[in-house]
Amino acid sequence: MLTLDHTMMRVEDLEASLSWYQDYLDYEEKGRWEADTFTNVFLGPEDVHEEGALLELTYNHDGRSYTHGDAWGHIAVRVEDVYDAYEELMDAGVEDYRDPDSCGGSYAFVKDPDGHEVEIVERDHGAKWSLDHTMLRVEDADQAIGWYTRKLDYEMFRRSEHSSFALYFLKPRDAADEAMSVELTYNYDGRSYDMGDAWGHVAVRTEDLNDTWEALMQRNAEDYRDPESCDDRYAFTKTPQGHEVEIVRE
Repeated sequence: MLTLDHTMMRVEDLEASLSWYQDYLDYEEKGRWEADTFTNVFLGPEDVHEEGALLELTYNHDGRSYTHGDAWGHIAVRVEDVYDAYEELMDAGVEDYRDPDSCGGSYAFVKDPDGHEVEIVERDHGAKWSLDHTMLRVEDADQAIGWYTRKLDYEMFRRSEHSSFALYFLKPRDAADEAMSVELTYNYDGRSYDMGDAWGHVAVRTEDLNDTWEALMQRNAEDYRDPESCDDRYAFTKTPQGHEVEIVRE
């Protein structure tokens, strides 16, 4: 089962980003990788579920800046009551972006210091502020759904059809409720999207990297960065839309 392991975002000021997620969402550092040219930090709630996903912040040491594009939408975090959670964030000093009333009372949005959108959703499962889903925009819904179901053996467990767009939620078969899902957003107007570079990838975890890679190749997934090119520590493929998907060892 290829459970979603993390979502990676690039940040321009690591300390500011760490402070934001630690101070406002009570995240704690779960792991860190210091390299010569970059730093990766993994964050999540103290009591994150064993199938829960983490947030990876990537900081490049060369001082570069990033563009968001629009092919990536947001991460979403879980709370029991969206009004109470939004008020808590406002009282703590988070900037008001999209309050619950402006979103029909069922969700809300804030932004982190780098402009990444964070949705707040009501759930009756999972630790407070734990990652619920990552939203990706796609140009061909049938193709995108087919990719996740055939390549990763995911299943659609929720869908929402509207007058101008549709939302499709997918995650591994038999995954825990607390596992993160991908939300595919399809707009009916035929627009195209720009990846930008402020978002990096979503990652799935596997017990056997090489066996999983071989299965992906047999299913005609894109051979983007194979295990050997990544020192047999991880690998990358891409969806038809161009979103990068990392495969990591458990």
